[in-house]
Amino acid sequence: MTPELSDLRQSIIAQLPKAELHLHIEGSLEPEMMFMLAQRNMVEIPYTSVEEIRKAYAFSNLQDFLDIYYQGMAVLCSEQDFFDLTYAYLERAQSDCVRHVEIFFDPQGHTSRGVPFDSAIGGILRALEEGEKQFKISHRLIMCFLRHLDEASAFETLSQAEPWLDKIAGVGLDSSELGHPPSKFARVFALARQKGLKLVAHAGEEGPPGYVWEALDHLHVDRIDHGNRALEDEALIQRIVAEKKTLTVCPLSNLKLCVVSNLVDSPVKAMLDAGIKVTINSDDPSYFGGYINANFAAVADAQNLSIDNLKTLARNSFTGSFLSDEHIAQHIAAVDLVMDEFC
Repeated sequence: MTPELSDLRQSIIAQLPKAELHLHIEGSLEPEMMFMLAQRNMVEIPYTSVEEIRKAYAFSNLQDFLDIYYQGMAVLCSEQDFFDLTYAYLERAQSDCVRHVEIFFDPQGHTSRGVPFDSAIGGILRALEEGEKQFKISHRLIMCFLRHLDEASAFETLSQAEPWLDKIAGVGLDSSELGHPPSKFARVFALARQKGLKLVAHAGEEGPPGYVWEALDHLHVDRIDHGNRALEDEALIQRIVAEKKTLTVCPLSNLKLCVVSNLVDSPVKAMLDAGIKVTINSDDPSYFGGYINANFAAVADAQNLSIDNLKTLARNSFTGSFLSDEHIAQHIAAVDLVMDEFC
């Protein structure tokens, strides 16, 4: 790879309009904000400095990360905290030319600590609405169920969300994957569908290809989050392609959590080559070392992605979104206009 090609990629990535479809808002909690909120809310955390927090961000697997992720949540106490967190993410997203976000939040991680559901979602939505005014970034909010908790807790969370359903686009499934198959939540996902919500689920990050099958067959999801291990099953690949399912891959997350040992092994290029509608996202960018453009750039250089690959990834991010066909078409036209300047 020549330096000129790498520089060209960076220029394209910086200017490409894009959507982010896999972002845990709690995972955008930067160490500086964690430390500030801990002081503001008089919450004790086991760190004496921002530098000490950064040093703790070393993980060998998903569970290592989740342990500190839930610990970090403890500083989020008021509606203003959730507003500040979300608005800070949108500022970063805007600088990466993000035009639409579909963000996850984990209400059970907050209500279990005594934080009212309304405080969490109220702050997040207020920031999303302000971000649309200030940065022209449209949004959809996806409420995730924590899969390490039981089905009854998920049903209770869906009940708590009832007054807010006109502001919630869909439900998702995250947290510890191994030992918690998608089928565990089939009934609550069916109820969410009855309520008109879109459905997504983490599957095939650390869990086997069978978890992806379950997400499709038991949860009837509209989109698969991660889905790396789908590549181990040819029949599953064929089904994903035939059904035009979008997969939201997170390269730096996969590297940081040791899902892959090197970004050369990221599933992005193989998925593109297989005809899978893959997208690039940042997952939990504070913890994994990069927002969306950093993820694009890292995997593009590691896998020598072509200019056409970058265009496809940007287009996929919009066609895989829950935007209307009209708005998708507008964003696709914007992507094509930028690409025409480079080609």
